[in-house]
Amino acid sequence: MPPGARPTGKVAIITGASLGIGAGLVAAYRGRGWAVVASARTIKPSQDPDMLTVGGDIADPATAGRTTGAALERFGRIDTLVNTAAVVIAKPFTDYTAADYATVVGVNLSGFFWLTQRAIAEMASRYGGHVVNVSATTAEAADPGPPAVLAALAKGGLAAATRSLAIEYASRGIRVNAVSPGIIETPMHPPESCDALGDRLPPLGRAGQVSDVWTASCSWSPRPTSPARSCISTAARSRIAEAAVRLAGRRAQPVPARPSAHGGSRCRAW
Repeated sequence: MPPGARPTGKVAIITGASLGIGAGLVAAYRGRGWAVVASARTIKPSQDPDMLTVGGDIADPATAGRTTGAALERFGRIDTLVNTAAVVIAKPFTDYTAADYATVVGVNLSGFFWLTQRAIAEMASRYGGHVVNVSATTAEAADPGPPAVLAALAKGGLAAATRSLAIEYASRGIRVNAVSPGIIETPMHPPESCDALGDRLPPLGRAGQVSDVWTASCSWSPRPTSPARSCISTAARSRIAEAAVRLAGRRAQPVPARPSAHGGSRCRAW
C-alpha cells in the first residue's frame, strides 16, 4: 500500500487500467486505501497484495466473468466499478469497415455491458455500490476535429445506459454516474501535442489532467444509504441531468443545482 494510505476495506474494479486515465485511476484509488482489480487487454502482474491484475479482451463476455470472479475470490466484494476501457477509430464515416464497427462497439459498449451486468448483480445482492462510466464530450456535442462517428455512437450509448441504470437500481442502493472527459493529458494527448490544438483547448487554455477525472469519480464514492434516500437522490439528479461541471486541471466540485463551467471535462450526475 502507498505510504500514508489507510485501508478502507473497499474494492474497485477499473478497466482500461494499463494506460492513460485508467492507470491514473488505479494509482489514485490505491492511494486512498482501496483494493483494486485492474483489467486491461495486456497488463503486468502486480506485487501489491491489494491490487490484482486481470488480462483479457473486455469485449469477450468471458473476461467479465473472470474479472468479477477474481475480485470476489481475492477480496470478497465489489464496491465500485469504473468503466474506462475504450478504443477510438477516427476516419470519415463512409470509410468505416465492419471490422472497425465490431472493434469500437465491442470494447466501448459490449465490454461495458457484460462487466457492469455482473458487477451490479453482486452489488445488488448486498444492497449498495457504485458504477462510474468514463464517457466523452463527443457524446453530447459534435467535435470539429477528426471525424469519429463511431466514438459518438458508442459514448452516446454509454451515456444513455448510465441514465437508465441510475433509475433502475436507485432502490437497490446502487448509484450510476458518468464522467465525460474532453482533452486530457495522457499518452494519447502528451503535453506537447496540446500546443497545436488552438481553439479546441478548454477556456483555461490547457488540457485537463487525469487527476480531474479521479476527483470527479470520487465525488460519488460509496457511502451508506437507505432505499428512500437513494431514490430521492437519484430522482433529484435525474431532474438536473443536464447540469454539468467542467474540468480544466483543477479540482472539481460535486455537481450542484447550478452548473459550474471551467472547460476540459464534463461530469454528469444521474
